[in-house]
Amino acid sequence: MNYSQLAADILKYVGGQGNVISVTNCMTRLRFQLKDTKKANVDLIKNLKGVQGAVTKNGQFQIIIGTDVGNVCEEIKKLGNFDDSASSAEEGEKTGIINTFFGTLTAIFTPIIPALAGSGMIKALLALCVALGVITNDTNTYKVFFAFADAIFSFMPFILAISAAKRFKCSPYIAVVLAGVLLHTSFTGIEAQEFIVNIFNGNTLTLKYFTILGFLPILAISYGGSVIPILLIVWVQSKIEPIANKFSPNAVKVFLAPLVTIIITGLVGLFIAGPLGNMIGQILAIGFNLLNDYAGWVIPFLMGTFTPFFIMTGMHYCFAPIQSIQYATLGYGTILGPGMLSSNIAQGTASIVVGLKSKNKELKQLGLSAGFTGLMGITEPALYGVTLKYKKPLYAAMIGGGCAGLYAGITGIHTFSSTTAGLLALPVYIGGDSIMNLVNACITIAISMVVTAIATLILGFKDPVAVPEASNQEVQPLMKQKIVAGAPITGKPVALSEVKDEGFSQGVLGKGMAILPAEGKVYAPLNAIVTTIFDTKHAIGLTSEEGMELLIHVGIDTVELGGKYFNVKVNQGDKVKKGQLLLEFDIDGIKSAGYDTTTPIIVSNSDDYLDILGTDKSAVTKEEVFLTIIP
Repeated sequence: MNYSQLAADILKYVGGQGNVISVTNCMTRLRFQLKDTKKANVDLIKNLKGVQGAVTKNGQFQIIIGTDVGNVCEEIKKLGNFDDSASSAEEGEKTGIINTFFGTLTAIFTPIIPALAGSGMIKALLALCVALGVITNDTNTYKVFFAFADAIFSFMPFILAISAAKRFKCSPYIAVVLAGVLLHTSFTGIEAQEFIVNIFNGNTLTLKYFTILGFLPILAISYGGSVIPILLIVWVQSKIEPIANKFSPNAVKVFLAPLVTIIITGLVGLFIAGPLGNMIGQILAIGFNLLNDYAGWVIPFLMGTFTPFFIMTGMHYCFAPIQSIQYATLGYGTILGPGMLSSNIAQGTASIVVGLKSKNKELKQLGLSAGFTGLMGITEPALYGVTLKYKKPLYAAMIGGGCAGLYAGITGIHTFSSTTAGLLALPVYIGGDSIMNLVNACITIAISMVVTAIATLILGFKDPVAVPEASNQEVQPLMKQKIVAGAPITGKPVALSEVKDEGFSQGVLGKGMAILPAEGKVYAPLNAIVTTIFDTKHAIGLTSEEGMELLIHVGIDTVELGGKYFNVKVNQGDKVKKGQLLLEFDIDGIKSAGYDTTTPIIVSNSDDYLDILGTDKSAVTKEEVFLTIIP
């Protein structure tokens, strides 16, 4: 993969450098904050080699790359001075409260996922070594490596302080100071008084507190490994810090503004935000216990079945803070691990089965490589490149993931540390008093693989027909003669430069001409193979007998119609004759929806030809000479 070229193409198609507020990446996606998402050409981006898909979620324009995403993101940042933090909603498009909430959680937790995954894997490998008798937990070696594994979990407030400060646009250094306040050892020597709170039905809660300044009570709480308190405190900091900067005289601002911010935010944090966050965490812990006691199968089953949709919407990142809270309060996790293990293995298996069955060389290669990556826990390449694209393999993966998740929930398996859910994550299931947690995790994987494989074979999928390789041998002699393409639509010819879409008007997609349709029918302009039919039915790709690639794109931005007003008459892989009906569309319906029906007809591989000449007529009918391709 040419990272620099892909980065340049992506930047061009998202609307250029001037349309980008910020860009960052998670494990598989580029995450853009754009000034105007409508300027991003989704069709062009999806068709780039190396891109698995593109979606707009939680105020972000997300491009799915796969495991190479870090290299692509680095190349994009070389092309412009972009912020690497997620921007607030008011800088770009306005988003709702729910989108803002989930977007905030995603922005805070996404950057720390690699650290969590790495630390979790170290902890899992240590547990495996202890179980196998390689080392014991009282040795110096174990203690040192346990520090590597446990540091992020014990000092979670420090990590979250940095990430939250970037999101809330305040000083990360002051945020770290405030996190240090929560974890400072000086609190351990303070004498605290106890008081008892009656909760319900005779249940009580014993709390400890001490006072400062002679009147202000501070709850004595352990914040090690906590999640919510520091998030609330940094949010408070983001409100106080600008005020302190605004009203501090310039001569003393360098120390006065931080002083005021630290003291006021610190007191508010210890008195209100910290205890409130701790209380929310305790309530969630009670909820986790009740759910595990009375319906432990629900979450693994739902996660095993619907994780593909959570990934498509980006919601899977929103479960990370809940999972972190569960680890901090209960010492184990059931929210993400078991269900996502079931789903990820299912995605990988479905992709591999597709790769093994397909006769299409490209799909075979993609299915096998993406499937292996999916088994390791990175499923976007399999999801966007294979299962979602061909639909039935996705249904098979959901069936297999759901069955495995149900078993995982019924047997109550859980993880003892956080890492990417895949085959390599099995050591995180080692812990507790019995080996059965690990055994049931292995059975869960087996169920996911077997059920998914059987379901994929039964449901099947439509194997795309590639252009025969033998035809390439005929291309060279035939290309010495000019190629004539008839008009696919009856209507008025329009120069590409007049098309209201920069991707077409500037020749980015290739040379050609457009037609303003007089009737809603698209015919084959020459003998060809149907190589591409877009899911939204608004565009068809053809490859002629000479190897010339032609794109017929009905309307501008009509991808947003989702297939409405379009009726495709052929299938991908069909051989069509000149004049054969390919597609019908409702001109009036498209216009009433507010879309331009101007239809570009583009030679995608224009660089292979000396020139592409369009008709000089003011009107054309179907099959009438429209484009002349000069070799």
